[in-house]
Amino acid sequence: MTIQPGQTIPAIPIKHVTASGIADATAAEVLGKGRVVMFTVPGAFTPTCHKNHLPGYLAAAEKFRAAGVDKIVCAAANDHHVVKAWAESTQALDRIEFIADGLAALARELGLERDLTDGGLGIRFGRHALIIEDGVVKFLASENVPGEVTASGAPAILDALATL
Repeated sequence: MTIQPGQTIPAIPIKHVTASGIADATAAEVLGKGRVVMFTVPGAFTPTCHKNHLPGYLAAAEKFRAAGVDKIVCAAANDHHVVKAWAESTQALDRIEFIADGLAALARELGLERDLTDGGLGIRFGRHALIIEDGVVKFLASENVPGEVTASGAPAILDALATL
């Protein structure tokens, strides 16, 4: 079942990747304070995630801050080494924090998983974006077409923030 507005982010163990390094944490700890925008991607370095999804949030980071967002978090069902390498290669760590969900436990618990086993990738996050306030989901947007970044892209989420 997919997490819905009004529900609380669970305390699922994850790896938290920031400019300070990699730390063990729970999703509730990372996402539970203030106004957070989390977007989820099928995989670090994958074409749409790398060229379209993450760059939109990087470019709009200051607009999110101006809209009252305390932090932007990107979640990927990759191991923390890959997520860290992706964050560093895109120079994102000064503007975005990352959740490495290597076993897709958080993706499954939130109901935001996508089975890409046929393509050799296993269970991953689908492409989504959430607005979370003090650990409670306020808004969820999901993409329905693989490779598309519209509903979960930075411009759409900035629009959603303006209506909350």
